Amino acid sequence: MNIPWVEKYRPQTLDDIIGQEQIVGRLKRYVEENSMPNIMFTGSAGVGKTTSALALSKSLLGEYWQQNFLELNASDARGIDTVRNEIKSFCKLKAIGAPFRIIFLDEVDNMTKDAQQALRREMEMYTKTSSFILSCNYSSKIIDPIQSRCAIFRFTPIKAIDIINRLKYIAEQEGLEVEESALENIVYFTQGDMRKSINILQASTTTDNKVTDETVYDVISRAKPRDVRKIINKALDRDFMGARDLLRDVMVLDGVSGDDLITQIYQEVTQMTTEGLIPEESFIKLMEYMSECDYRIREGSNPRLQLEALLSKFLIVKQDA
Repeated sequence: MNIPWVEKYRPQTLDDIIGQEQIVGRLKRYVEENSMPNIMFTGSAGVGKTTSALALSKSLLGEYWQQNFLELNASDARGIDTVRNEIKSFCKLKAIGAPFRIIFLDEVDNMTKDAQQALRREMEMYTKTSSFILSCNYSSKIIDPIQSRCAIFRFTPIKAIDIINRLKYIAEQEGLEVEESALENIVYFTQGDMRKSINILQASTTTDNKVTDETVYDVISRAKPRDVRKIINKALDRDFMGARDLLRDVMVLDGVSGDDLITQIYQEVTQMTTEGLIPEESFIKLMEYMSECDYRIREGSNPRLQLEALLSKFLIVKQDA
C-alpha cells in the first residue's frame, strides 16, 4: 500500500518529536503525573501540533487509546450540532482501561462562535471524565472563556537544520539520492513547515530517485530565488523595463502566482537587508509598499499589474536613498 510519507514517518512517541523540545518536556510531565488539563496547541501549519496531540494521547491512554480517543476536524464538523451530539455522547461514556477520555479538536479556530460557546459548556461539565486538546493556527479566533480553561502551548516554526536532518533520514530510508542544495531549497520555500517539506520531497521523486534543484522547482511551481533577486536588483538599478520583462517571464512562462511571488520578493528583500545590500531606511519604505501590494493581490486585484506597480516603487526608494 502506498502510504504518504507524512503519515509513514510521523513520530509515534513524544521522544520522536523534533524541533519543539520545550513543549515536549512539559507534555512529558503530564504523562509522568498520569493527568492532563485541557490543552490548546497554537502555531502555524506543519509544526507538530497534531503529531504532539496523538503522541500525548497514546502515552497517557496506553493500549486502549483508540477506544478512549475522539478526533474531530473542526473545519468539517464546525457547527453546534457536532458539540451537542458527537462530543457530548463521547464524554458521557466511561473510560475503558484508562484514567480519562481525550477529545482532540483540530483547527478549532474554524468553529462558529455558537459552537465554541457550546464547547465551553461541555468542557465545564465533563472535567472529571474527559480532557480536551484543541489545535488552531490563530488563537485570537478562540473565545476567551475557552482560552482561560486551557494550558496554551505555542509552537514555533521548525528550524531549518531540523527539517534538513529529517529529510535526510527519510531519503536514506527510501533509498534516494538527494542534493544538499535541493534540501536547502525545500526549506527556503516551506519556512518551517515540516509537513510541506516532506510532501515536496515525496513529490520530487515521482520520476526518479534523484532529487535535484530542478525537480524541486518543478514540483513547487515557485520562482527561483536568483530570478527574484535579479528582478529586485534591476528595479533598484532603475532598469524598470528590464525588471518588468523578468517579472513577466517568471509569471507567464514559469507559471508563478502573484501571491507566491510577492512572498518571495519579501523574503529576498529581507535577506538583502540582512546582508547589507539594502539600507534599513529603504527596507522600511519597501515594507509598506510590499504589504500594500500583498493586500491588493489577496483582495482580488490584477497580480501582474500590482507587482509592476511595486517595482516602480523600488525605483523611487532607490532614488530617495
